[in-house]
Amino acid sequence: MRFPRAIRFDESDTRIFERAASPGEWAIPGTFVFADADPETLTGKVRQAFAYGFLAIGSFGWSTFVEVDNISEAAYEATLEVLAGYLLAHFGAPDREAALSAARAEAEYAAGLCEHERRTLLAVERSFGEDGIVERFKVIHGTSDPDHPQAWTMTGDGDA
Repeated sequence: MRFPRAIRFDESDTRIFERAASPGEWAIPGTFVFADADPETLTGKVRQAFAYGFLAIGSFGWSTFVEVDNISEAAYEATLEVLAGYLLAHFGAPDREAALSAARAEAEYAAGLCEHERRTLLAVERSFGEDGIVERFKVIHGTSDPDHPQAWTMTGDGDA
């Protein structure tokens, strides 16, 4: 199975987000964090996380980019458990079963974004629309040339 993994090219994430993800952490879009947000009050670093961040599972920091990578079944299950605990502690899930169900839905959505070659980069852009939050994902394909391991080409985007 493929899953998003936080990646950092430079230190900019540590300056633009309140909490930056650590490179290598598994990540999800994390849009649920902003489900009850008022667009008028989102400013500064919180606004940056809303507009451009993926939520890392572990630190619960934000990453501008994620890369598609392989995840083992054990790592996937551990990620679900950590996310369920976070939903219980910080988002009012009524019980462990509900939190695990919501975590599984978030993880399945994230995995669904990863139907690309390993090392493909993903970026997100969020905004508020008439019907709520609108997400657009950009797919940045890497090169297979070993002499240029960090060269990517942007080929399009999608709405979710």
